[in-house]
Amino acid sequence: MSFLHQALIFLSAAVVFVPLFKRLGLGSVLGYLAAGLVIGPWGIKLVSDVESILHFSELGVVLLLFLIGLELRPARLWELRRSVFGLGGAQVVGTGALLAAVGWGLGLPLPTALIAGLGLSLSSTAFALQLLAEKNELTTDHGQAAFGILLFQDLAVIPLLALLPFLGESPEPRAPGASGWLHVVQVVGVLATVVLGGRYVLRPVLRRVAATHTQELFTATALLVVVGTALLVSQVGLSMALGAFLAGVLLADSEFRHELEADIEPFKGLLLGLFFIAVGMSVNLGLLVRSPLLVGGLVLGLVLLKALVLFALGRRVFHDTSPALSLAICISQGGEFAFVLFSLAVGFQVMERELADLLVVVVSLSMAVTPVLLMLHDKVLRPRLRRANTRAFDVSPEEDQPVIIAGLGRVGQVVARVLRARRIGFTALDIDAQHIDFLKKFGNTFIHYGDASRLDLLRAARAHKARVFVLAIDDVEASVRTAETVRQHFPHLFIFARARNRQHAYRLLGAGVTHIMRETFAGSLEMTEDVLQALGLSFSQSKDTVERFRAHDEELLRSTYEHQGDDKKLAAMAAQARKELEQLFAKDEQEKPV
Repeated sequence: MSFLHQALIFLSAAVVFVPLFKRLGLGSVLGYLAAGLVIGPWGIKLVSDVESILHFSELGVVLLLFLIGLELRPARLWELRRSVFGLGGAQVVGTGALLAAVGWGLGLPLPTALIAGLGLSLSSTAFALQLLAEKNELTTDHGQAAFGILLFQDLAVIPLLALLPFLGESPEPRAPGASGWLHVVQVVGVLATVVLGGRYVLRPVLRRVAATHTQELFTATALLVVVGTALLVSQVGLSMALGAFLAGVLLADSEFRHELEADIEPFKGLLLGLFFIAVGMSVNLGLLVRSPLLVGGLVLGLVLLKALVLFALGRRVFHDTSPALSLAICISQGGEFAFVLFSLAVGFQVMERELADLLVVVVSLSMAVTPVLLMLHDKVLRPRLRRANTRAFDVSPEEDQPVIIAGLGRVGQVVARVLRARRIGFTALDIDAQHIDFLKKFGNTFIHYGDASRLDLLRAARAHKARVFVLAIDDVEASVRTAETVRQHFPHLFIFARARNRQHAYRLLGAGVTHIMRETFAGSLEMTEDVLQALGLSFSQSKDTVERFRAHDEELLRSTYEHQGDDKKLAAMAAQARKELEQLFAKDEQEKPV
């Protein structure tokens, strides 16, 4: 089969399966794996040469490690030091040690058990972060903790890959007579060459290439840097991914970081997708057919053990069951780096091919189980935990306040600070108990815990005596639910609501809220006013222009509310509105006195 025929098969499989799995909420990684299963030896057998494809596609992993290195600036690591090195280190060491002990107890050699345990302790960065992003939970406590742990796991891959040649035998024979000490000297020499070359040679070379203003040449140079460094490091028995990672770290603070990232990203995405397809092709479904109980037991054991370790760590950090459980479930699966680690472990004769095939199947199925567990958690466990663990709201204001603020995030805190500076009384409500306790340490006694959508809480906060209700809740569903409760039971309140986006604004309009501030809209208009003045318009002209646009867009928001589900109608109305606005400004220019 020709290269073009194979490329056609891979691209077609990716285009069919990845969007389908993303639509089902299962993630792109599982889509690639499923594509490989279908077209590979265990499926319809369109492609059979799995090994060569797997070796070629490992370049995607090399590029991924390079990009991870580019992101690891010292300042960012310092900001996340607790969750990265504290939580992440404890998770990898704790889970890896337990899994390695289980493997050793089952009769595996110690090096094999160690690599298997540490490899299974790693979670899927791409998979978990995508699930958290889709659920808008990246900024939550458990989302931030998950990100820190995943970042440490990405870092932990590097020493694990570097450890393989010392635990087993290099797949390529060394030079005759080369002693262990000579090999160590060679390793140190190559690493020193990479570090010094990256600092004193690479940047001047990139500056000269950038000076040519030839985009394709810069892209070729970026690929040359990654591939060249990876091959150089591999010559002394270390992983190519280690070399790429070092190259990325050395360029993390350079002025070319963003350009390199933009140039490498498309190649990384395609080759990493090809790698996952190749892994899917290599998944031995015969193991699942022959030993369903063994495979199912291993999947259950892996997910359960990782979840227990993560839950224990989460409870110690959060002092709360709900975020600890969310953390435990979202990163309890195996990860894509396990595929890389086990594949290389076979090459270095640290692990038998049969065991690696079994573990690849286990990791793949653990990833497939995660979305199901998250769905079960959101639908069943989380509501029960909230009912069981919700502390009684603590609102008992000593006097009636004219303002109630629901949500003490970015927007709510600004409103609260201004009102406090003007000595205007208010009652602030927030559902995040830890956030409330933290703010109260700084003397903010006006903040109270509770779900603002609860009628009994609003009555306790004396909403019937207030005049203004500031709705600044970040969660869209909770925001709309609160708006509906306030409008139904306290119709006298003047509601000022913050909307995350236009769709959120539509839902607030549907709940009867009339005064809505879209989160980035006001700031964008303020910046636009400054831009117009910088272009030569007077202060009054720029202010009038922005005010006209604000009024026009607010009117458009309300007129399109009834047609929010009709994309064709919305597009036509938006086009008509743009035309009317242009005509309005043109008429102003014509009527302007000379």
